[in-house]
Amino acid sequence: SGRKNRILKIDVQNYVKEALRTLEAGGGGGGLNLLPWPEVDFAKFGEVEQRKLSKIKRITGANLHRNWVKIPHVTQWDEADVTDLEALRKQLNAAEAEQESGIKFTVLVFVMKALADALQKLPTMNASLTEDEQGIVIKQYVNIGIAVDTPNGLVVPVVRNVQDKDCVELTRDLMELSGKAREGKLTKDEMSGGTFTISSLGGLGGTQFTPIINAPEVGILGLSRSEQKPVWSGDAFQPRLMLPLSLSYDHRVIDGAQGVRFLNQFKESLAELTKEMQG
Repeated sequence: SGRKNRILKIDVQNYVKEALRTLEAGGGGGGLNLLPWPEVDFAKFGEVEQRKLSKIKRITGANLHRNWVKIPHVTQWDEADVTDLEALRKQLNAAEAEQESGIKFTVLVFVMKALADALQKLPTMNASLTEDEQGIVIKQYVNIGIAVDTPNGLVVPVVRNVQDKDCVELTRDLMELSGKAREGKLTKDEMSGGTFTISSLGGLGGTQFTPIINAPEVGILGLSRSEQKPVWSGDAFQPRLMLPLSLSYDHRVIDGAQGVRFLNQFKESLAELTKEMQG
């Protein structure tokens, strides 16, 4: 506003005031000034069909949008060697089938146990930001949410106190909660209290993806389909079954080095669990 369009002190002060007003006005949406959503008459271009989103999809969508906008995500990709674990799993399932116990172990159960160990050894990943974002709350328990695909949309039942349960107990919990999820019978209590979440797409395929953090948690682990890969053993390439891992974390709480250390610890915990169960 100065002579010859020079910027004066008052111009800077006014700019800062306006920026602060914008942030305050947009606080509920992460302080973003977004363009309006484009309005398009799709019927002009051809035949269309309009369907309503299910109630679950509407609620989930709103939560995912909030989490994606307000949480600075970083996704770290890695692979875990599950060759020995898969052999153990098949052996255990054969024994359970002979006993007609109804128990069928999945890789997910072993992942949960290894995660509980890693979360207790590196507990910052088992934390939540305080409301004022000036500190974190670290939980001394491990409650793992499992994202379950249902006909009506995504739900996340929570398996509680994973650190205190063995693989048989976890399998029973998963079977019960997954059944309730598919039947639409989960209670609010069964979908609350999680400290960390797993999103497993291994049964469908894919390699890596970017799972969205389930606030107020600070991390989520994505699992994709295991595949055979040649791995150098020191003197030759050996075929190994590798499980793709996609770890998303809140960069306000977890930095890159912590994310890598956590995945390394998880892989170590998974290998140790396999050795323990092999006897």
